[in-house]
Amino acid sequence: MAEAWRPAQRRLHWWTAGLVATGFAIAWIMVAVPLRDLLVKFLLFQLHKTIGLTVFALVVWRLGLRNRHGRPAEADGLSIAERRAAAAGQALLYGLLLAVPVLGYLTACSAPSGFPTLFLGVIPIPSVIGPDPHLFDLLAPIHRWSAIILIALAVGHALQAIRHHRRGRLLLRQMWRAPPR
Repeated sequence: MAEAWRPAQRRLHWWTAGLVATGFAIAWIMVAVPLRDLLVKFLLFQLHKTIGLTVFALVVWRLGLRNRHGRPAEADGLSIAERRAAAAGQALLYGLLLAVPVLGYLTACSAPSGFPTLFLGVIPIPSVIGPDPHLFDLLAPIHRWSAIILIALAVGHALQAIRHHRRGRLLLRQMWRAPPR
């Protein structure tokens, strides 16, 4: 067990959180932009896709670092039920952090419009499948609801961290900055 989260792990955590929140906000804006503003809509979709691809890469990196360096010991005073709930919540968060971008990518690939996915607005990402209206109609709501569930879990995660912090546990401090030795 590590004594504290490494600086790279902490940075990746906060970058991931910020990008997920930004991507979620952009998603609601991009679908609300009318088609008469097609260029703005296209650019917002590309930004959303870039964020999703970046989140996927950051989460894979985070999991690699966690596997290599471990994690700090669990907080003292947690019941078995709290430990199990925390482990289940973490597993679900990581699962959704990987699944939502994959679902988004597949949704974009199957979109009837056939618009390309351009990472950073310029690097074309190949599609593994072609436009398929039926698959798109299946994937789009799954992607949307998975993202909503991800945000709800992330908010719950943050509220639990604040709750533990208010009870004097080091969990939030360990992720914000390393605790004093």
